[in-house]
Amino acid sequence: MKLNFSAGALAFTLAILGAGTSWAAEVRLAPADGTEKLIETLIMAEEGDTILLEAGRWDIADGLVLDADGVTIRGAGAEETVLSFKGQTGSGEGLLVTSDSVVLEDFAVEDTKGDGIKSKGSDRITFRNLRVEWTNGPDEKNGAYGVYPVSSTNVLIEGVTVRGASDAGIYVGQSQDIIVRNSLAEYNVAGIEIENCFRADVYGNMARHNTGGILIFDLPNLPQQGGHDIRVFDNSSIDNDTPNFAPAGNIVGSVPMGTGIMVMANRNVHIFGNRLSGNGTVHVLVAAYPNDYDDDNYMFVPRGVFIHDNSYGEGGAAPDNEIGELLAERAGTPIPDIVWDGVTRIPEWFTWVAAENRIYVKEAEGTTFANAKMISHMLLPWETSPDRDIADYEGSLPEPAAVTLPQDMAPDVEG
Repeated sequence: MKLNFSAGALAFTLAILGAGTSWAAEVRLAPADGTEKLIETLIMAEEGDTILLEAGRWDIADGLVLDADGVTIRGAGAEETVLSFKGQTGSGEGLLVTSDSVVLEDFAVEDTKGDGIKSKGSDRITFRNLRVEWTNGPDEKNGAYGVYPVSSTNVLIEGVTVRGASDAGIYVGQSQDIIVRNSLAEYNVAGIEIENCFRADVYGNMARHNTGGILIFDLPNLPQQGGHDIRVFDNSSIDNDTPNFAPAGNIVGSVPMGTGIMVMANRNVHIFGNRLSGNGTVHVLVAAYPNDYDDDNYMFVPRGVFIHDNSYGEGGAAPDNEIGELLAERAGTPIPDIVWDGVTRIPEWFTWVAAENRIYVKEAEGTTFANAKMISHMLLPWETSPDRDIADYEGSLPEPAAVTLPQDMAPDVEG
């Protein structure tokens, strides 16, 4: 039997079959279309849409928001497509994402009053080949964070450049399953910061000319704490020589200029294969949280840190701020390549420290180290002299498993 369909009948059939189905759209925008069109497009975006931003410069007066799942925003390149917030009237983010399976790539965000690009509560969020910059250079009035996923899962940050953040250029907070790779952070207070996070791989990055290069922190009084299973490897943290310009009261305001990598109050952190040079205070610092706090669930000391197979150049000859001065007083100048403040939850002479909670160092001959043997979370100096021996512990901490993300896997191909 032969079936004949008229054009009208075929259109009617397709309409019935497509009822209730959301079809992905591709929308192309140019600066000439105006910011109102861009705002409208983001508001009206539906799952699966791709928003293409052509080369040029948008001058945007208010923050942008995306709350649709599965959307890609793609520019023509981080130097070609620029969203400028220099005339922003509010103090919020440049772009806020609150949805899942979002890809942001190949554009720049400049001069936001608040944070550059933020995701909150997102799953499978990708930041790729972006630039976030405050073009006036380091300034305490700049926004706090450049790329800023918080309370998110399956976070991928790659090929990102951030300059001028008054807190952290690349900051991941209270999130789980994170990769930060092949990115550049410079002229920020903190170049890259992983804070109160579970399972993160930070590798292949360049952190230079910040106050501190790479920070792995855990802080009290936050919904997610007890950060653990962090790998920091194959990065360069060099020439971090920008004076600290964080606004008063910020925890990173205490970071000494010239800190390469700092671990504070985190657990099971592995630091290996990194290149450290030109950091005036200290290349690697392992420390307890230094302030008073009121949080019964918080553990203020680092546990299970393994530092091995890194390379060290000149450093430690220009200690900065009170912390730098204290380290110099305890360990001498130049400050050794690696310093542990030596603070433990209970003084070592009262208890045995379990193997998984010890600090391990295994470095090449010639690497310098000091256990400053301080006491209490107030960082008061203890009366004994620092221990400068590098201990090569047998059976050192098992390395955390590599982080894998669903959006970073090749799709299955059926033969």
